[in-house]
Amino acid sequence: MAHTVLIVDDSGLMRNTIRQIIAVDPELEVVGEAADGMVALEKMRALKPNVVLLDIEMPKLDGLAVLKRARLTSSAKVIILSSLAQLGSPQALEARRIGAAEVIAKPSGTISLDLKAKRGSDILRAVRTVLNLPPLDANVAAAHRARVHKHDE
Repeated sequence: MAHTVLIVDDSGLMRNTIRQIIAVDPELEVVGEAADGMVALEKMRALKPNVVLLDIEMPKLDGLAVLKRARLTSSAKVIILSSLAQLGSPQALEARRIGAAEVIAKPSGTISLDLKAKRGSDILRAVRTVLNLPPLDANVAAAHRARVHKHDE
């Protein structure tokens, strides 16, 4: 059975990039996406994901507010994935204080076109770590990626 992931980011481009990163791992399945914090909370309740990849800067309700509320209603592990989450930043420290399982900085600001190249392995490693899964075997990932690309054609 796959472990489920909810992607929360106000950028459609970022959600798509993160979805591509998660798709490499045969043990993970993206079950939903949300573009703002209010929708994120609704989807967390409805979909009950194992892990939520959560941006901080979003309309309606920011990621830190989502994290605070989610702690009351969800057992999902939350990984903050944000340009504001640079190591040691006030936002990163606050996210950890209120319950983020992991904090990963987007490498190049809000729209990180290089996210997959620079942080893809960090994201997969963090998701697998918070789920207590062993590191992803590179051969398994390559075989799964080949099957996914063949299926997409």
